[in-house]
Amino acid sequence: MLETLARRISAVAYTGKRRVVALAGPPASGKSTLAETLERNDSTMQVVPMDGFHLDNALLIERGLLCRKGAPETFDAAGFIHLIRRLKTEDDVVFPRFDRSLDMSIAGAGIIRPETTTILVEGNYLMLDQPVWRDLRQIWDFSVGIDVSLQVLEQRLLQRWIDHGYTPQDAQAKAEGNDLPNAKLVLENAYPCDIVIAQDQQSIIA
Repeated sequence: MLETLARRISAVAYTGKRRVVALAGPPASGKSTLAETLERNDSTMQVVPMDGFHLDNALLIERGLLCRKGAPETFDAAGFIHLIRRLKTEDDVVFPRFDRSLDMSIAGAGIIRPETTTILVEGNYLMLDQPVWRDLRQIWDFSVGIDVSLQVLEQRLLQRWIDHGYTPQDAQAKAEGNDLPNAKLVLENAYPCDIVIAQDQQSIIA
């Protein structure tokens, strides 16, 4: 499956300086793992995560949004779209990364390598049909969606929080209070992708 996907991506024509590809799906769908695997297997591919555009916790507290961190309104969507446009037109592009250990974005933590011809942008809201976010749809050269059932997502999200030291009860509260609403939003309000990876991530649907 990975080889087939890599070939499909590499065959996509692009008019800018680089091919910019969206890897979209709800939280815990496996976007990061897929993107990192593709990058590891091809030196001309490079991952740019959407997570670098998380708003700072201090700003989220000020806006009463800390408990919803990860929802669309807790990102700098306009800044993210500006970066995606730059990726297609500029040579030297620096981008932020999210440090999970610090729970904060680090400005200028990543840079596009000279040999990169394909940018793999991974994130929850890359194909979201909502104001501002929907502007991304016209920028992608190609889009890949990951199809995972809500039941599987819930199991993965619960395990994610348990692995971070939360009790099962607290993990359930975290998932139900934020992660699962975000997942439902993506599943119910996303534009179709060019191809979709089926739930088991072993098959590709054109």
